[in-house]
Amino acid sequence: MHTLSHAWYSIQRSLFPFIEDESGPLSEPLKKVVATLEIVRIEEFIPPAPVRTHGRPPASRRALARAFVAKAISNLPTTQMLIDMLKNSPALRRICGWEHQADIPDESTFSRAFAEFAATMLPQRVHAALIERFEAPRLVGHISRDGTAIEARERPAHKAPAEKRPKGKPGRPKKGEVRPPKPPTRLERQAAGMGLEAMLAELPMACDVGCKKNSKGNKEYWIGYKLHLDWADGEIPVSCVLTSASVHDSQVAIPLATMTSRRVTNLYDLMDSAYDAAPIWTLSRSLGHVPIIDRNNHGADLPGFDPASAVRFKERSTAERGNARLKDEFGGRFVRVRGHVKVMAHLMFGVIALAADQLLRLVV
Repeated sequence: MHTLSHAWYSIQRSLFPFIEDESGPLSEPLKKVVATLEIVRIEEFIPPAPVRTHGRPPASRRALARAFVAKAISNLPTTQMLIDMLKNSPALRRICGWEHQADIPDESTFSRAFAEFAATMLPQRVHAALIERFEAPRLVGHISRDGTAIEARERPAHKAPAEKRPKGKPGRPKKGEVRPPKPPTRLERQAAGMGLEAMLAELPMACDVGCKKNSKGNKEYWIGYKLHLDWADGEIPVSCVLTSASVHDSQVAIPLATMTSRRVTNLYDLMDSAYDAAPIWTLSRSLGHVPIIDRNNHGADLPGFDPASAVRFKERSTAERGNARLKDEFGGRFVRVRGHVKVMAHLMFGVIALAADQLLRLVV
């Protein structure tokens, strides 16, 4: 908090006046862009362009990266809208790193730069550094885990037919009969000690069709992906994993918990009934956390939360509010790119903008 307060003081007392002296008064949206870029410092993760002795110099990747963060903050659906806004706003143009309208690259250059950022996982690295700088030093009370639907404009990938397993004999085995054991489930393999990279590599990532029940119990379908997030107190996204839309939330709980445990120290894990599985309970306890998971009773009469756990479980609304803000205010509903790598990069630009915004709310 001291580091964050000092950063906000510097932004207010030094950075805002300096920019206003150069470009005139800043509107509130522009102040939000300036403050977010100063907290995120995405340009520090991009090496300087090599000096060319001949040919046209490449467009500044640092300026392009800052522009993509500004796009997420402004919740712009398309890159062309971002270019138009840069041309019409001298202050925003200078904040990103271009002095004149003619310096702004065309849409194809933005597209190539975005592909580079996605391939190198630039927004993921920036987000991890942001969490390490401001969240890792403090003790997090609750981590709220949830998944949210991400609609995409692409065709669902063709699924290969599942391998048919040989049917075993019905009924109980006879005396002395040895039957082959059932293959372990994905959750059981994850809990058996798989590494984080292996767990993530095993998750389906292609675009497909997802289904969920709404608040009225009716099924809703979408084509695209599912974004799984761990939210810290204050609606700060700590870890993110993007999978196929059809992946059940429970399949990503252990990778997410492993990723989050490497970034922050927390006390409670809050999850809904989709995560009610023995391996998830066991892993949470093994990490030194207290799992508070809504029970999936499957028709049985199971006891509910004790009074203290019931109060703590209400903190899980952090995840629902955070998912809504990511979609409504930071570009989560406007996925115009295709493929898992680019969709993840688009969403992560929104995630780092949201994380910076929520961090600044702690001190403003």
